[in-house]
Amino acid sequence: MEVDLIFKIAAVGIVVAVLNQVLIRSGREEQAMMTTLAGLVVVLMILVQKISELFELIKSLFSL
Repeated sequence: MEVDLIFKIAAVGIVVAVLNQVLIRSGREEQAMMTTLAGLVVVLMILVQKISELFELIKSLFSL
């Protein structure tokens, strides 16, 4: 597993957590929720790309 992938996911998580706290303390709970959902979508897209690369590697490994 690549270490940069872990760092990317952690960076997105930290940024989303900070933005979430700032928005909640300023009384914008709806925007905080949308920020959290956007962060989740970004991380899921990164993971889907990596899983796709894994399946392509397995496909080429077994010559399917």
